[in-house]
Amino acid sequence: MLMVELIRKSHNVSLLMYHFVFVSKYRRLVITEEVDSLLKETCLEISKRYDLLFLELGTEGDHVHLLIQSVPAYSVTKIVQTVKSITAREIFTKIPSVKKKLWGGEFWSDGYFVSTVGEYANEEVIRQYIKNQGRDGKYKQLHKSKMSDNQLALL
Repeated sequence: MLMVELIRKSHNVSLLMYHFVFVSKYRRLVITEEVDSLLKETCLEISKRYDLLFLELGTEGDHVHLLIQSVPAYSVTKIVQTVKSITAREIFTKIPSVKKKLWGGEFWSDGYFVSTVGEYANEEVIRQYIKNQGRDGKYKQLHKSKMSDNQLALL
């Protein structure tokens, strides 16, 4: 089990982890061993400049999986823009042959997958925690949403 540490800032303490999947443009098989190495190096450099900790990286030819710990100041969109733009620039600059396989000057497709990751609790544990916050059993559940079949199909 991966044990990550809380990130402590002047006004908050957080443990935010996200699983991202980025796909190469046109799903081209451009993520080679050479790209793997540069991608790892670039992500570790990003960690030094931004409050992003890359807990895991994995690739499969046309896409990459990233497990990233971040801070509340960074939205999911900011994380995606930062990581995609810097990695694409580095790959195109240092491995120009990749750019020839892609037209339009983009390495990553526009979309992405993201999911939050909980280290300590799943949805049911959090629901129970909230329910148990009421004193003297006076907790009143105002709303409980269930995942729809469409949402479950995405998983």
